[in-house]
Amino acid sequence: MYEAGTVISLAGGQYRLREALAGSAYGVVWRADSLHANGCVALKLVNLEQMERAPIGLRARWLASASTEIAFLRGLAPWDGRHIVRLLDSGEHAGMPAMALELLDGDLAGHLTREMALGRTTAPARALAWIGQVNQALAKVHASGWRYLDLKPGNLLLDAANDSVKLADFGTNRSLDDLRAHTYAGTANWQAPEQFFPDADGYATEARTDYFALGALFYYLVCGRLLRYSSACGQAWQAHGRDAAASLLAERQARPAVLQADEAALFASRLGPAAAPGLALLRALVAERPADRPRHALDISRGLADTVSALGAEPLRSAA
Repeated sequence: MYEAGTVISLAGGQYRLREALAGSAYGVVWRADSLHANGCVALKLVNLEQMERAPIGLRARWLASASTEIAFLRGLAPWDGRHIVRLLDSGEHAGMPAMALELLDGDLAGHLTREMALGRTTAPARALAWIGQVNQALAKVHASGWRYLDLKPGNLLLDAANDSVKLADFGTNRSLDDLRAHTYAGTANWQAPEQFFPDADGYATEARTDYFALGALFYYLVCGRLLRYSSACGQAWQAHGRDAAASLLAERQARPAVLQADEAALFASRLGPAAAPGLALLRALVAERPADRPRHALDISRGLADTVSALGAEPLRSAA
C-alpha cells in the first residue's frame, strides 16, 4: 500500500518515500527524503496490508509493539543512544504509529552473510568490540526498565563510519517490573532455554535472558556459525512453529546441550592467546540457568576487558 513518492507527515516534519529497505510481520522500513532537513531517514511504518488481514487480537499486539518502541526511544536522553538507533521523529500515518529513525548502513546479518560468502571471518578484536557495544546497548535497555528479548544480527545496524553497531527494533521489549510468564516472543535461533522451552505458565524470561543471546552472538561472530543448540531450536521452530519445543523434546528426550566440547574448542582456537578469558565469558553468558549468567553489564565488561587484554588488542572503546 506504500509507493515511492508518497509523502508521510509526522509530528516534526514530512518525508518522501524513496525505496523499501526491509519488512517484517507487521512493519515496513523505507528510505525516505526529509523535506524539512537535509538527508535521508529510515521511516518505519505499520504494514497496512498485513494489519487488515490480521485478527483483532494480533492487530492490538502489533500496535502495542510499535507504541512500546516509540515510548522507549523517546525516553532516551541524547547521550544515552550511543549504541541504540536514534529516533528522529514520530507520529501517525493512516491512524497507525510511525517513526523516523537515523539511516545507517544495513544490518549486521546482511553484512556477515556477504562476508561469509566471500570466505571472510570477523577478526576477534572486532567481534569483541561489537559485543562490548551491544552490551552497552542492553545495559541501557535494562536500566530503562525493559528486557529486550530479540537480540540477533538482523536487529543490529552497522554504522560504517565508526565501524560500530547499534541496537534497533524494540517492539519485543517487556517490562522488568513484570516477570510473570508470558507468551512467545523473539527469534528461535537466538533464544535462551527459558525463552524457547515454556513451563506450565508460559515463558519465564528476565534481563539475563538477553545475556544468553549476547553469548550466542559472541560465538557466531568468532566462529562464523551458530551454536548447534541454536540451530536445533531454529530448525524445530521452522518445522513445527508453536509446537517446536515439545517436538524437539520428544525427538531428543532431553534439551540439547547449549555449548558442546568441540564448539568450545573451536571458539578457543579462534581466540588464540585470549582463549581462557574469552571461553570463560562465553560459558557464563550461555549458561543454561539464568542464575548462572552474569548479574549485570559490568560483569560482562570486565570479562571483555580481560579477553581484549589477553588478545593484545587495543582497549575497547565506545564509538561516538
